[in-house]
Amino acid sequence: MKLVDTDETVVLVTGSDIRAEERDRPTAYRLKQEVDRLSDGQPFRRAVVVGDAWYLENRIFHLNPTIAIGGPGVNGLAAELTQALPVLWSRDQRAFVQADFDADPKRGLLWGANAESTMVAVETFVSQGFLADLLRRIWRFRTEVYV
Repeated sequence: MKLVDTDETVVLVTGSDIRAEERDRPTAYRLKQEVDRLSDGQPFRRAVVVGDAWYLENRIFHLNPTIAIGGPGVNGLAAELTQALPVLWSRDQRAFVQADFDADPKRGLLWGANAESTMVAVETFVSQGFLADLLRRIWRFRTEVYV
């Protein structure tokens, strides 16, 4: 049974250590709720939350649009993406939105100097239209017929 579509399911990646689990995973689930709320009922148009260790070991999911949540000190994927993605927004060198939505697959990184700053980055990602832009780019009209 297919649970994830590499074109439409957004993978949200948090760190796997206890600090990230306690601080960043709840923030990731808030972002997941927003992604799921914006879906239009199409199968697979949703978000899933996974840990960085699992994500980095399961390369098939690297084909999905992906957003890392949490800084490079607690998230292995964030450590890879901080130098690779342009900064789209920052506040006081404490909260950052980095992304490349023109690339394929699309990647984003939402992080801060601490859990509160990471939450600010996620809230900004939603409120300033970055999430809507990403979803508009990946959730295009599909012509396939599901039986």
